[in-house]
Amino acid sequence: MNLNKTILVGRVANDPEMRSTPAGQPVCTFRMATNRVWTERDSGKKQEKTEYHNIVLWRRLAEIASQFLTKGSLVLVEGRLETRSWEDSSGNRRYRTEIVGERMQLGPKAAGRVTPFPKETPPEEIPIIEEKPEEEIDIKDIPF
Repeated sequence: MNLNKTILVGRVANDPEMRSTPAGQPVCTFRMATNRVWTERDSGKKQEKTEYHNIVLWRRLAEIASQFLTKGSLVLVEGRLETRSWEDSSGNRRYRTEIVGERMQLGPKAAGRVTPFPKETPPEEIPIIEEKPEEEIDIKDIPF
């Protein structure tokens, strides 16, 4: 059995960029920062390392991300790891590893951007959006 699943919780590192494919399908890309904190065993000194991840969202997730996410927003992205390759204008082979999001959960709004709700309208819940996989793989089609 194989599994390609990535779950990240972190902050948006740049404002999301919304584009459309030639077929009109929305796609949103942004970088996401996650960090890890640990204490060195020998010195007892705290260490921190930040990782940056390339996130790609399609269709409705792309539209929601471009509407609600900004630099610094807290977000959970669940998806799969994909590495794509292409040839640049100089003929060099280039590679880029990305998280293709299949589910996203928005974090709380930043304190400076909170807009009060009217008294008669209750605050809405943060949506959890899931996208179904494009197609199911039949186990009989796997050559091993």
